[in-house]
Amino acid sequence: MIPTIQILVILLAVIAAVAVVASRLKIPPSILLVITGVILAVIPGLPAVTLAPEVVLLLVLPPVIYSSAVAMSWREFRFNLRSISLLAVGCVIFTTVTTAAAVHWLLAFPWAVGFTLGAIISPPDAVAPLAIVRRMKLPKRLAFVLEGEGLANDATALILYRFAVVAVSAGSFSFGRAVGTFAAIVAGEILWGIGVGWVMLRLRGWVRETRIEILLSILTPFLAYWPPEMLGGSGVVATMTAGLYISWNGLRLISAATRLQGIFFWDFLIYLIEGMVFLITGLQARALIANLGGYPISELVLSAAIVSGVVIAARFIWVYPAIYLPRWLVPAIQRKDPAPPWQSPFALAFTGIRGIVSLAAALAIPFTTASGAPFPHRDLILFLTFSVILVTLVGQGLTLPLIIRALGFPKVGRRERHADRAEEFAAREQAVTAAIERLDQLMAENHLTEEVVHPLRAYHRDRLKQIASRYDGDDRHKNLVETYDALEFQLIAAERKLINDLYRAGKLKDDARRRIERELDLRDAQLSNLLAEE
Repeated sequence: MIPTIQILVILLAVIAAVAVVASRLKIPPSILLVITGVILAVIPGLPAVTLAPEVVLLLVLPPVIYSSAVAMSWREFRFNLRSISLLAVGCVIFTTVTTAAAVHWLLAFPWAVGFTLGAIISPPDAVAPLAIVRRMKLPKRLAFVLEGEGLANDATALILYRFAVVAVSAGSFSFGRAVGTFAAIVAGEILWGIGVGWVMLRLRGWVRETRIEILLSILTPFLAYWPPEMLGGSGVVATMTAGLYISWNGLRLISAATRLQGIFFWDFLIYLIEGMVFLITGLQARALIANLGGYPISELVLSAAIVSGVVIAARFIWVYPAIYLPRWLVPAIQRKDPAPPWQSPFALAFTGIRGIVSLAAALAIPFTTASGAPFPHRDLILFLTFSVILVTLVGQGLTLPLIIRALGFPKVGRRERHADRAEEFAAREQAVTAAIERLDQLMAENHLTEEVVHPLRAYHRDRLKQIASRYDGDDRHKNLVETYDALEFQLIAAERKLINDLYRAGKLKDDARRRIERELDLRDAQLSNLLAEE
């Protein structure tokens, strides 16, 4: 047996190798990681890697949801709340019911078991489609709706899943009690999430020490998620609420140093978590195949095709009426938010890619019911869940870029980015102008001489000129900016070389070298950020 630590290191090496290949092939790493995991799983002699559902539901899901919520714009989330709710709640319930009906009539599943499968495979995963959407420059509103749906749909699905598993285990189900419990869970988790966000922000503002603040940020999603989950809720709504609260209020209470280091830390942590999870998802193929010896291959293929087709079709059937019917029935909605062209609903419907939450929920199904009997069709549910993940992630994920191009979204995205750049230019210009005006006020209030303020005024006026040159759209100015950027990178490199030479010659202490290197790194990062935006 290979020790767990060695297996972990091997998995990290595989993730790194796949990331390099994915960047060269311009394929989302999540898709390639699942495929790699499946290939590794069927190779004889390699150690089996199993995924404990509690690891995903208690350790993986909270930081992923929290990080997405913090990165989400609360203003955009609130503006698109109706669309997000129709997908995250309405579409999840519709998909659950549709799947349950299909497997009941076509595969002879009991209704409660069908609802269990439906709840498991109803929530789309946001990681893989959003990676494609951002690279393809899909219109931002579609991206915000997808991201918001990805935040909230897991809560709906996991609550439905708990109700369905209880119904199978106990043999009874009360619709009225389920609706009341659902509403109570959502309301309670929203209040808990706001409370956790408020407390943690005040603690971070009181501490004002970067490492402790980052540690508190790590604890926040678990503090928000675990208590509701242990009390019978999902924990997802509370974690999402805490993240959105901190996103909206954090600018005033989180220090600049913490933001700079925290952004890097969280980006790396989530990248590592998602890579590990997608790879291990593929590695589950061996265990799933081993448990299906009693099912004919033809029955498995037919069942997988039926369930995958129903899940994909249900999203298309739901999305178009959900977008257009409210506007037809309520003219006020149409006036405030005109109906989009048909291409937008099609793109939303096509991004129903399933992921790790579905697999974790399937693995968490108990082996026996309350009476001690085996849970009906448990192994088949696991296989069907894995099949839907594979079909949607690989099939829809790989074809999504073609669909986005065919629908003409890259052109829309370019126009949108041009408008955003104009808005950004105006904001930068106004900010620097406000700084110059404040400098003049301070000069008058404190009776400062021109000799004192002149360097600062000259610096900010130079910033205004650079902003105008970078964003005015003039080709000649654009060429000048490109030349300026290239020169700036070379100047930074020259400073780095000199600092390194002085340090090696013993003419510069280590602490001083690190402070200067940090300043050069910040200049380099700022310039790289401006180039990335273009």
